[in-house]
Amino acid sequence: MNPYNPYAPNAGRVQTVTDSNAFLRKVYAFMAAGLFATAVTSTVVASSETLVKAIFGNPIVFYGLLIGEVGMVLAFSALARRLSTAAAAALFFAYAIVNGLTLSYIFLVYTASSIGSTFFVTAGTFGALSAYGYATKRDLSGVGSFAMMGLIGLIIASLVNLFLKSPMIYWLTTFVGVIVFTLLTAYDTQKLKQYGASVSDPQDQTKVAMQGALTLYLDFVNLFLYLLRFMGRRR
Repeated sequence: MNPYNPYAPNAGRVQTVTDSNAFLRKVYAFMAAGLFATAVTSTVVASSETLVKAIFGNPIVFYGLLIGEVGMVLAFSALARRLSTAAAAALFFAYAIVNGLTLSYIFLVYTASSIGSTFFVTAGTFGALSAYGYATKRDLSGVGSFAMMGLIGLIIASLVNLFLKSPMIYWLTTFVGVIVFTLLTAYDTQKLKQYGASVSDPQDQTKVAMQGALTLYLDFVNLFLYLLRFMGRRR
């Protein structure tokens, strides 16, 4: 304790909260920019018959893009801290754009109005859960572990249903998917809040913020897609 400053014990906590909040602002800014890039790309592709045919008319192109997305996520997660800030940002936005190319299919399946309404429902749900993850004093590590186990089961069931094409499994995975990504949103927010206070270097903080943005971006997009199964009106 500093005998000359009775408020010194609180000063460290105040600085920690300030650093964490600054970090989270960067996370949400990058996440929002990534979502915007994805939305613009999807809209442009869906409005172009030539692009739609080029992507969805050729299975090699479509599945190549899907595989490329997985590779980009793995590469970004592994390399972001070692890349320059500009290179990390380029990879992040490249992924967001490629994801927009493949996500444009939703405009071919669902009406634009139902996509818009589902987006706003997703934004509200995501915002509420992220706020909970930020504000709660409860340790959400157990929730995160449960959600990760659910995610593994969800991936396996979805892959199996590619061959079975069972309506029951489809709706079961939809229900589980909504639960898993609502839980992950709260857990990931709390984890990022805690981690943000430990990163002090500005450049390193920016790159870690992009990694956090990708995590929340994936939570948001997957929650949106599962809610769209419930709420989307097909063409």
